[in-house]
Amino acid sequence: MSFIDIENMEFYAFHGCFAEEAAIGTNFSVDLRAELDTSLAQKTDSIDDTVSYLDIYQTVKRQMEIPSHLLEHVAERISTSVLVEFPTIQKIWVKVTKLNPPLGGKMKGVSLTIEKSRK
Repeated sequence: MSFIDIENMEFYAFHGCFAEEAAIGTNFSVDLRAELDTSLAQKTDSIDDTVSYLDIYQTVKRQMEIPSHLLEHVAERISTSVLVEFPTIQKIWVKVTKLNPPLGGKMKGVSLTIEKSRK
């Protein structure tokens, strides 16, 4: 098995429980790790024998464009969508980070990580 990692994808999105977050939005980052068998692509050197990083990114981007109250909901949608759209991926980890959250103190961000396996 191999891992595809796409790190620190940045998005401006409208996720959050506060009305201000839904109205003005904020910055988020997403890290994704996908576990899959890449042995054929390792031999053929063909994109057709693996999963395109661009296609995964586009799936994440589409899900980030849908407003949610909770990071848990966003991460669930991303992980489910990736597993549905890319049947060769066996397991996925998704970390969604809200940067500079409005919590009354200085911090880089808050995040939620979800792990999901194909059943």
